[in-house]
Amino acid sequence: MRVALLGSGRGSNAEAVLRAQADGRLGRAKVAGLWCDIPTCKMLELGPKYAVPARFLDPGSFKTKFSPEREQAWADDLLAAQIDLLVLAGFMRVIKAPLLDTFAGRIINLHPSLLPAFPGLDGIGQAYKAGVLEAGCTVHWVNAEIDGGAHLGQNRIRREAGDTLETFAGKIHAAEHALLPAVIAHLSETPA
Repeated sequence: MRVALLGSGRGSNAEAVLRAQADGRLGRAKVAGLWCDIPTCKMLELGPKYAVPARFLDPGSFKTKFSPEREQAWADDLLAAQIDLLVLAGFMRVIKAPLLDTFAGRIINLHPSLLPAFPGLDGIGQAYKAGVLEAGCTVHWVNAEIDGGAHLGQNRIRREAGDTLETFAGKIHAAEHALLPAVIAHLSETPA
């Protein structure tokens, strides 16, 4: 199963997947490349470190979505790379057609909350401000509804009385780094 990791930031979740691959914990999945929508994205630095192609691909002029023409260019590029599974790992753009159509049933997202609670932007901050005693992360299928696809897995963490936003976020990130590679490995071993 050829996997594309799409990201917009520092790439800590992508690195967790790449480390799992290097350690033989990614099942039959193989990361075929990293695609970033920001030219200065730190995730791009992971390509040479893990000997995986990494590239910036222009998303168009919008901040949180693609222009239709650029989304088609992304779909074409990912098809040319023979990608089986798109993994949104800190990817901060809303996916619509043609990516949703081209890769229907083959896109997953990692979200930093226990969905359906706290969908959308800043799930960690939303949960922290709400004072929840349990939080975590969810991997789900991507569909037209933001953070609305069927869940593939969740990891839970406890909020302790002394947790700051920073320590709370650190626990959730650790949960993400364990969950995402495990879900990818499971999907790679599951018959289509």
